[in-house]
Formats: sequence, C-alpha cells, structure tokens
Amino acid sequence: MITYEAKLGWTPNDEENSLIAEAIGKVVEERETGKAGYFNLPDDSRMIVTEVNAYAASCETIKKSDTVAVIGVGGSSLGTQAIEGMLRHKYPHAKRMLFFENPDPIELSQKFSQINRKKTIFLVVSKSGMTVETMAIFKAVIGHFSLDLKGKDHDRVIAITDDGSPLCRFADHYGLKTYTIPKNVGVRFSVLSASGIVPLTLAGYDTCSLLEGGSKMVKRFFGGEEEHVAIKAAFLAVHKEQYPINLLFGYGNAFAAFNRWYKQLWAESLGKIDRCGNRTGLTPMGQIGTVDQHSILQLILQGPGDKTVTFMKIEDFENGLKIPKVPLEMIPHGEIVNNYTFNELINIECDAVREAVSEAGIPTDTILFDRLSEANVGETILYFELLTSLIGAMLRIHTYEQPGDEPVERHIIEKLQQGKH
Repeated sequence: MITYEAKLGWTPNDEENSLIAEAIGKVVEERETGKAGYFNLPDDSRMIVTEVNAYAASCETIKKSDTVAVIGVGGSSLGTQAIEGMLRHKYPHAKRMLFFENPDPIELSQKFSQINRKKTIFLVVSKSGMTVETMAIFKAVIGHFSLDLKGKDHDRVIAITDDGSPLCRFADHYGLKTYTIPKNVGVRFSVLSASGIVPLTLAGYDTCSLLEGGSKMVKRFFGGEEEHVAIKAAFLAVHKEQYPINLLFGYGNAFAAFNRWYKQLWAESLGKIDRCGNRTGLTPMGQIGTVDQHSILQLILQGPGDKTVTFMKIEDFENGLKIPKVPLEMIPHGEIVNNYTFNELINIECDAVREAVSEAGIPTDTILFDRLSEANVGETILYFELLTSLIGAMLRIHTYEQPGDEPVERHIIEKLQQGKH
C-alpha cells in the first residue's frame, strides 16, 4: 500500500480547477485515441510475461544462465534499473543483472571481465533500433565474446525494439528472438512494455504483480479516485516560475536508480518550447537520504526558494538490523541511538527533515510505502508517468516528443562520419 501526503499550502481556485479538468480530459483523450499507449501496458504486457516464461522454460541457454546483460541507454535501460534497484533485496536467487549503457571504455572493460559468456543472456534494447551508443556497445559485446549469432549463440541474444526498425531487421536476418515495443509508447514511458518486462522476467522477478500494481493505479486514476495526482500537477504547473525545480528525496539506497529514471522522464517530457514559442519545463533533481542531507540540505533550507521537495519513505524495510549498545567514549550523543533499528533511524531522520523543510515554508509532498513490494513499485511507475502527462497537458506542450535531441544526434553522426573508420 502507498499513501500520498501533501503540504503544498495551496487550494486551487476556479480557474485552476478548470485547468485540472482540462488536463484530465486531455489525458483521457490521449488514452482513448491511442496517442499515448503506456496506460495500457499494465494489462497488455501480461501476455509478454506468459510468453517469456514459456520461452525461458524451453530454452536450455536461458535455463543455464545466471546473468542478464541489458545493452541500452536512457529509457531503454533506466526504468528496468529503477525496478531492479527497488526490488533486488527481495530476490537473492534472481539472475544477476548488468547494464551496459555508457560507452565508457573503463567501465565496459570491467563489466566484460565480470561476465561468463556461457552463462549470460544478452538483451539489446533500442526502440529506434539505431541508437549510436547502444549499437557501438552491441558491436563490442559481439566482438569481445565472439558471439556466433547464427550458430551456438543463437539463443543467447534477444532484441527489443520497434517493429520494422533497423534492429528488428537485423534480428530477423539472424533469426534472433525479438520482442517489440508498441509504436505509441515513447521509450521513456516504456518500462512496463517488453523493454523492462522481458529482462526482469528472465531474471526471475514477479513481473505479474508489478503489472498488477500499475493496472490498479490506472483504473483508479481514470475512475476519478486519484485526484491528488492532478492537484499536485496543477500546483507544479501553476507555480513553475516560482518553483521551477522539484527535488525527489528518496530515503533508502533502493531509490538511487529510480531517481535517474524520474529525472529522464521529466527532463525529456517537460523541457519543451510551448505553443507560444516560450521555453518551459520543470527541472528534476534526485537525492538519497540520509546521505544527501549532508550535501544539499543546506541549499534547500537557506538557498534560493525555487524548489519543491517530494519525499519517498519506506515504513517497513523488512530488515530488523539494530544499532548495538556499544560504548563510544568521548562522543556526544553516542548513546541516543542505542537499541534503535536502522529502519527506525532512517525514518526518524526522514521525518525530521520533512518537518524542517516544511517549517521553512518549502512546499512538500510525501510518497509513503508500507514496504517495497512489486505492486507498490508498479503503482509508483504509473503515478509518475500520469503526473508527467498531466503537467505536460497543463503546460500545453508536446509531452511525448523530444525534438531537442535531434540536433545533438545529428552532430554526433556528422562528427563520426568526419572521423576515421
């Protein structure tokens, strides 16, 4: 179960309520017309789970594997990492997951050295099917491990891409197992498509429960039961000039990868030129408590008043590790933590920071997990995706496009073509 609490100090007026109603109507229209398809993934992707499980049960290469290596960047990787990060502690016997996303030669070499080729399944994930970084790493994987795609390694490589993309044609040429991403699902909204569901299912995660959590969120939202999502979206959209930065403060290391996914979701979706030709958007930041209390809290409390803060708190870590009553002579307050669990300590600190931030007049809201479960994680994915769509509708931008990426990609291609081959 997840509880949502907000201390925004704001009640929408009639004009703002009209904005909320208009945005909800826009999102309903996007769903009904199929302009955006991520709303349907929690239900549609259950067929993928069934198919992947059946394939894995019949494939000796997969049954003998202990590692799932995901080759992909941005939305092709971040969402999967976010889910794996929040649930890994529940799956001590799941296959190891490695992510190849950055063409950093040092990291690539280190990860190559960690892989036993005979026990690894490689998934190359690219919606467009021609992402430069992904294809470069894919080439390096094939070369380093001498993969025989038409022979002994035929079952070792799986492609996840758009139907008809260059990668899809490549996979067809070699007869590789291929899963496709719906055309109307943008890559940063695609984690509950084959993009994330295939690698997570192969690794041994309960993706059916993950999808169920997302499905329930979708049904409640479109059934009018999650009004708080639209109210938060309206607050952020209406006050974007005063509070252009939203800081996601997750209390627990499990949120580290989720922060990266959230930052991409918001940055690519909301940083746009609106219909009037103005640059607009909200800047996402992601921090981890308690670590970042000692690096950014001073800025939040006494720096520019341009931030809202969203706390993510886990009520029950399902781990009872206690702080022992070990004497620490000469250290003030050394005894006050005696006999607390670390679960209690991190949540006391979260509550204390929330109170201090709220008392400083900074708008806050909290996403409170009773525990990190598959259903809770699925719900959270949909919560942030719906929130993003609503804000985009209120800012009157093209939420699902990313034209700003195009000149960057063009410059990369031009520079590569000018260089050596």
